[in-house]
Amino acid sequence: MSQRTSFFAALAALLVFCAAPLAAQAQRNAQDKSILVFAAASMKNALDDVDAAFAKETDIAVVASYDASSALMKQIERGAPADVFVSADLKWMDYGSEKKLIDDKTRVNLLGNKLVLIAGKDSKLGDVTISPGLDLAGLAGEGRIATGDVRAVPVGIYAKAALEKLGLWSSVEPKLAMVGNVRAALVLVARGEAPLGIVYATDAKVESAVKVIATFPEDPHEPIVYPVAATPTAMPSAALYLTFLRSAAARAIFERYGFSVLIKPVS
Repeated sequence: MSQRTSFFAALAALLVFCAAPLAAQAQRNAQDKSILVFAAASMKNALDDVDAAFAKETDIAVVASYDASSALMKQIERGAPADVFVSADLKWMDYGSEKKLIDDKTRVNLLGNKLVLIAGKDSKLGDVTISPGLDLAGLAGEGRIATGDVRAVPVGIYAKAALEKLGLWSSVEPKLAMVGNVRAALVLVARGEAPLGIVYATDAKVESAVKVIATFPEDPHEPIVYPVAATPTAMPSAALYLTFLRSAAARAIFERYGFSVLIKPVS
């Protein structure tokens, strides 16, 4: 091999060696311009708007995955690369904390919600009062009452706790159509496949095909709280996102969709 050929071969090898870390850095930079957020299904409409506002302000794209909090946390546990987790209850955030799947230093209780009973918008059912004497099973007639799986899905867990405290659980349990997340329950009622559903107030607010016929009293169940936290492997830009969730701009969006904001806004 001539000296000239050897020189160019060595130069090519050097360029490849130098390009590798540069390419890796470029990939990291690109990744830091987007974050992956796992959020409770009930947050979709509001959080989509918040994410759009955040992206406009920061030029950081947000990719959101919505499902039951239980399903999302299990995905994180199996290695899903989420940067931020927003749960519809404290249970699944606590689970993430116990398993070291969230960064506890970043955890805050962000939002609150209410539990409501819905019917199709054309239903002949009028307003009712949720109380120990209510024949909720009878209101459903031959149909079902749609809600989340009471064993794992937060809205179902809240619903079961409330029904038990009110003395209605034994009569209502056989009538339940338990589904994988609260939006699935909402869809069943909106399509007329279930005459009644137990969902969050914010879900009913975004679906014109249903109406709220009762709001559950808050005493029979734990407060409905949405905690948020970054994961231990979160991209640096996740910190900006968590700050934005506490901003006045985000607060206005959340409140427009019917959430109560539990934390003071930051400028």
